[in-house]
Amino acid sequence: MSRRPVYPVEPWQVRETALDAELLARSESIFALSNGHLGLRGNLDEGDPHAQPGTYLNSFYELRPLPYAEAGYGYPESGQTIVNVTDGKVIRLLVDDEPFDVRDGRLLRHERVLDLRDGVLRRELEWRSGAGRVVRVRSTRLVSFTQRSIVAIRYEVEPLYEPVRVIVQSELVANEALPGPLKDPRVSAVLRAPLVAEASHAGGTGGLLVHVTRESGLRLGAAMEHLVAGPPGLRCTSDADTDLARTTIACHLSPGQRLSVVKLVAYGWSSRRSLPAIRDQVAAAIEGARLEGWAGLCRAQRAYLDTFWDGADVELDGDAEVQQAVRFAMFHVLQAGARAEKRPIAAKGLTGPGYDGHVFWDTERFVLPVLTYIQPAAAAEALRWRHATLDLARERAATLGWAGAAFPWRTIRGHECSGYWPAGTAAVHIAADIADAVVRYVNATGDRAFERDIGVELLVQTARLWVSFGHHDRHGDFHLDGVTGPDEYTAVADDNVYTNLMARRNLVAAADAVARHPDRGRALAVGDQEIAAWRAAAAAMSIPYDDELGVHPQVRRFTLMKEWDFEATGPEDYPLLLHFPYLDLYRTQVVKQADLVLAMHWCGDAFSAEDKARNFAYYEPRTVRDSSLSACSQAIIAAEVGHLELAHDYIGEAVLMDLYDMHRNTRDGVHIASLAGAWLSLVAGLGGMRDHDGRLSFAPRLPRRIGKLTFSLLWRGLRLQVTIRPEAAVYSLRDGDGDGELTLWHHGEPLVLTTAAPVTRPIPAAVPLTEEPRQPPGRRPVRRRDLVD
Repeated sequence: MSRRPVYPVEPWQVRETALDAELLARSESIFALSNGHLGLRGNLDEGDPHAQPGTYLNSFYELRPLPYAEAGYGYPESGQTIVNVTDGKVIRLLVDDEPFDVRDGRLLRHERVLDLRDGVLRRELEWRSGAGRVVRVRSTRLVSFTQRSIVAIRYEVEPLYEPVRVIVQSELVANEALPGPLKDPRVSAVLRAPLVAEASHAGGTGGLLVHVTRESGLRLGAAMEHLVAGPPGLRCTSDADTDLARTTIACHLSPGQRLSVVKLVAYGWSSRRSLPAIRDQVAAAIEGARLEGWAGLCRAQRAYLDTFWDGADVELDGDAEVQQAVRFAMFHVLQAGARAEKRPIAAKGLTGPGYDGHVFWDTERFVLPVLTYIQPAAAAEALRWRHATLDLARERAATLGWAGAAFPWRTIRGHECSGYWPAGTAAVHIAADIADAVVRYVNATGDRAFERDIGVELLVQTARLWVSFGHHDRHGDFHLDGVTGPDEYTAVADDNVYTNLMARRNLVAAADAVARHPDRGRALAVGDQEIAAWRAAAAAMSIPYDDELGVHPQVRRFTLMKEWDFEATGPEDYPLLLHFPYLDLYRTQVVKQADLVLAMHWCGDAFSAEDKARNFAYYEPRTVRDSSLSACSQAIIAAEVGHLELAHDYIGEAVLMDLYDMHRNTRDGVHIASLAGAWLSLVAGLGGMRDHDGRLSFAPRLPRRIGKLTFSLLWRGLRLQVTIRPEAAVYSLRDGDGDGELTLWHHGEPLVLTTAAPVTRPIPAAVPLTEEPRQPPGRRPVRRRDLVD
């Protein structure tokens, strides 16, 4: 895997020191700002040039056709695609009569900084026009965490040597032209101009646009207002048309003078509210932002992030690249979910159009566990969204002839949008991923009200799915056949170990939850016979094992399948799915992403230490990491089985996935689940954190280059801090009431921790049970032991 450093390594910011047109698409994703409700790609203020313009509202989508060469029963009939909504970022500049464009004149200096503590994107540049006029432009962009509908931009212009006439055009633009042709003309017809104008208005220093989507019928409002400060004689006018509202500010500036514009933009949308209601909503949001003012919005943003970092920061000594990258990762994870509020957390968050803006299983598998420990309210909101889609999931299950709820493989609103059933409908493990996220949230928070109101029904309906989907054979063993596990190169197979272990947990958790909340069980018509069936299926769940090799096949007979010819596979052949038929992948021992290894992390109590070591040694040479979701899981298990240097290598790959564009697709948006995996690789990997069945344990060990690792997490309302050095770990509690108490395990030994004093425990040396395994040719992660910061 390649390393392509672009940004200087700095602990609390990501800085671009020059504008590179070839990296524009990547930077637009890296510098994206979001709060989980509203997201802006890091496009330049002036709009041009751009790779992919993007302004997104969570769950604001358009319907589009899902074409099939051949029809089939149960195939989804339409898809959902996130819409690039009205763009409020655009601020154009004319110096005398020459438009500012970084491709024209001469760009003397250009720098952008994503500040991870202030939560803003700053830009500063100096530009000489074709006529020789030199101006300095500064802008600061903010998507508010405290006022979730609000974008605020401060834009400043000053001449450096000679007087100039300055014209600033601040715009709301709908139906922006998107780059490149869409492959299917039917899809193109829907998505090229998805917004139909309903109202426009301009007056004074602001404007408003209201649109509705053509097919999905969602109504959107966007409003802007400006706070302007400049020299005497300044003029300001506004005008509007169907897809454009514009405020124009004109003035003369002499050296030493400055034009300062604060642009406030508000968004609102609904599938039900009327045009007047949406119009009034965004107008009110603008007034709320004006009440705070620019300085107030910035103070609130910093205060919000100070609180976040106090509990979420991960500090490490010895690897500055990883230090910067894990903070960048956690910032984007926060942005994806902080204010989503009963909306999904998509695979790309709100940073780009990748995957059509869909949410997948990786939200519950990777993102929600992290949020559960650092921002539990956001995790609960994402699960409330899943609960709100239960009716659609039950309809889907009925269509497929199953009981319970069949949650979609990919969706925005809750309908299945995957047109490829081997990697969609067959990936039923998503039901258990959702159930597991519920159980982990309740265990970590003790939120029994959530369990009663939301969790029980999710657990019951997913448990019903498993009993309906699976079967007992004539020996009484319970099987889940024809499934696709996390590894999408092994599809429609029998008894995927990850799926079966997760389903077993799901079944037991549902039975236990109904026992704790019998009234909810009665309301859902759960009887003793059904509970007995759940427990029987869990007890009889088939977990394949190869006695000859002493390993678990990730699906039945996997270890008997043909080996992939790695010697004949060159670097240009990756990812394999783009260069080989799926049928070849499906019937060979090649693994796209951690599957059995993933099971050993999340269901680790189902494996012995010897099992884990042998399994890891077996799957490493067969795992190609064609998915961004693999490296973090491999890091975690590499650390657990004692290969600490290899774990460090995988941590580097996981945390640098987007900053170094490891998979060459960051242009479409950052990888939110992989970024969550950055935290997991350090905390669950080097920290050895596990929470099986509500028991919190740690088995920390550090690789050679890392001298100290410190992290915090929330557990039952207490803030636990863990500081790890090579020889010992220190555990401390804070934010308690003075007599808080927590029992946890350190390398298998229990300890009782109170807020009164920290506890220190020695760290035993790692004793690997196998030699460090090799990877497929050309797929070894970069060796971090050889790097010099």
